[in-house]
Amino acid sequence: MPAPELISPRSARVAAARRLGKRNFRGKDRLFLAEGPQAVREATGRVDTLVELFVTVDAAERYADIVGAARAAGARVHLADEAVIADISTTVTPQGLVGICRFLDTPFEEILRSRPRLVAVLAHVRDPGNAGTVLRCADAAGAEAVVLTDASVDLYNPKAVRASVGSLFHLPVAVGVPVEEAVAGLKDIGVRVLAADGAGEDDLDAELDKGTMGGPTAWVFGNEAWGLPEETRELADAVVRVPIHGKAESLNLATAAAVCLYASARAQRAFGGCRTVTPS
Repeated sequence: MPAPELISPRSARVAAARRLGKRNFRGKDRLFLAEGPQAVREATGRVDTLVELFVTVDAAERYADIVGAARAAGARVHLADEAVIADISTTVTPQGLVGICRFLDTPFEEILRSRPRLVAVLAHVRDPGNAGTVLRCADAAGAEAVVLTDASVDLYNPKAVRASVGSLFHLPVAVGVPVEEAVAGLKDIGVRVLAADGAGEDDLDAELDKGTMGGPTAWVFGNEAWGLPEETRELADAVVRVPIHGKAESLNLATAAAVCLYASARAQRAFGGCRTVTPS
């Protein structure tokens, strides 16, 4: 294995990568950081996404398959010492790989044209860890899209990217969409819009029992601390609460999102649901 190529954090390439830790530079360059083997591996699987990879000698040996995939994807691979990786990374304990990726967001109109059957809308979500985790939940539940409103956190915040555990690279995500536009557009293509709120008039169990959740559905999730504002709740077709059967005061945002998305996924795959496969 050759010696590291980039030995100084003062290198122009390192400086360009380091500045992507700040939102204004990410927006200007339309590039973001993907840290660790899982994120970089997923980035290599999406066409024309990974631009550069900084990797230590040890990590290049340990993750030779990822480095090979990065080169095959056309990314520039730089061997670097641990000080360089630490300088670029936003984590306390870097894992030896930091990728630079192109922005991935999809125009909202394109998402609507795809006629999604399950969508997560993040309205006023400010915590990047929660945003990334909800994106991961949506991916796991089989959602076809995620929408971040203009009042929500930056999708490419390093903490959000890490929390998505690679799911950011799996499904279309629209960003900066006004919540009114998001709801109206989804309703126009026949998607039922449900607002998730602990004070909702409707109960998730009751919705499932009524058989109303088998069709195309979008869930709107709100701020971690204060939920959804009244004007956003009024946009939805129904405001639904997750029932608390025990003594817990409430569920956090990511947990509630997982429950709601999986409830929809299950209903859509039941007999008569919008994903039911009819034998030919």
